Amino acid sequence: MIPALFAAFAAVPEGWRDVASIENVALDVRYATDDNFVGRPLDGYGAPGAWLREVPWEGLQKAAAEAKARGYVLVVFDAYRPERASRDMVAWAETTGNTSLLRDGYVAARSGHNKGHTVDLTLRGAHGPLDMGTPYDTFAEAAHTANATGAVAGNRRALAEIMQAGGFRGYSKEWWHFSHGSGPYEPMDVPY
Repeated sequence: MIPALFAAFAAVPEGWRDVASIENVALDVRYATDDNFVGRPLDGYGAPGAWLREVPWEGLQKAAAEAKARGYVLVVFDAYRPERASRDMVAWAETTGNTSLLRDGYVAARSGHNKGHTVDLTLRGAHGPLDMGTPYDTFAEAAHTANATGAVAGNRRALAEIMQAGGFRGYSKEWWHFSHGSGPYEPMDVPY
């Protein structure tokens, strides 16, 4: 049951789907908590939700089935992101002197997340999260998808293959970031 405090933010917009409804997907929406790079909930995350547009949602459903066939669960950190949350990230970068994150392509004023076709996630196996070499939202070269060796490289490759099975493509600077190539979607600013 959704607490009354969050009820006004809980309605999934028309043409969108709730990622939590996909079998073999777990949510760990850190932007609704203090456990993220800004150290507080982002504007627009009044509840820990994760939505995608219909076609990317269907792609994530296929990826989740592929993950299950390989013995993994998809753990989603972020999906649709309200535009106000992206603006909040930019303001944080500017006020804390972290503008290099903007220049280097780690934080964007507008992203595929705002359009509802991008998702940040990892894999969990039988014994917990797979070692991806860096934590989520590590803004450094160590988090670049190809910048790994051994088991970490294999884990990142497995995640990429699973997401490709659902029609997603990765972002070379963030092993966790995948976008679905569907639709000319407009950004939205509907809060969770």
